[in-house]
Amino acid sequence: MAMAAMLATGKGGVLVPDTARPRLDLSGELLDNALTGLTQGAEVLGGVERYVQALQLKSALFKDLLGEEKYKAIDLDGVMTLSTFMSPVRRRIAPYLDTKGLALLREGFAILLDDIRNTASADQRMKDFCKLFPQDRKHFFVRDLAAEVLHNFDPERYPLMCRWVWDSKVNTGALREIWFGDEVDHMTIDVPDNFEAFIVLREEICSFLSARGAFRDLLFHSDLLLAQIYSNYICAQGGSYLRTDFSAPQDPMQYTRRLLGLDGVTGEAGRTKLKSIDGKAFVIADMKLLG
Repeated sequence: MAMAAMLATGKGGVLVPDTARPRLDLSGELLDNALTGLTQGAEVLGGVERYVQALQLKSALFKDLLGEEKYKAIDLDGVMTLSTFMSPVRRRIAPYLDTKGLALLREGFAILLDDIRNTASADQRMKDFCKLFPQDRKHFFVRDLAAEVLHNFDPERYPLMCRWVWDSKVNTGALREIWFGDEVDHMTIDVPDNFEAFIVLREEICSFLSARGAFRDLLFHSDLLLAQIYSNYICAQGGSYLRTDFSAPQDPMQYTRRLLGLDGVTGEAGRTKLKSIDGKAFVIADMKLLG
């Protein structure tokens, strides 16, 4: 299934042919299997629509805390609240939950959001954001933080660009799990992990969902399907992959919720999975999205 769009936005918002956009060769069969698993698994907690609504609420939270240039003065509570709903981030951001770290995060958010309407600079802004932090394994989460901020702040302009969706450097992600071919496990997929590639991937997924009868909330529905695809991979690995981030699933959708950050708040008291350096869990009132 190769449905990459042939139009892109040029100067003045005019649609122009773009033959340089990456061509994705996705498997319709694998997508169908993932969609079936998603539909069946989501029924436990009220169906796909409830998950979509939770993602909409998550996006609304980001807009509320960062919108109208609030990101320039966001406080520590705001950063902690956002981090709660970003699984890779909340496990590693503790060293930056202080005055110095807050100033750095504000600077980074400004880099990402000051020119939010200019998608042509998306890749460079993400790189500039990441350069504010050390370039080591402990800071891989920074890329995911940038991706989550852009997507949840403006989901129509920015697709979900987390590493678990596609990471060309290590040739892994949901994209690989739905790539068409018999030797996918032994091949390097020649697709960059840049803004244009993620846009094309979302277009493909939305087109697939439309063909299967989904017509509402396609942007978040596509996020959900991609998370289901990668959660299937994690399950197939017996939970060994990313063991520090994932434990044995209690239900078919546990990994899916975790990838999307929808498991961040647990318990009636709003206890979160975000911890400080000393291991204490932060508490956020009235922020439970999915039980």
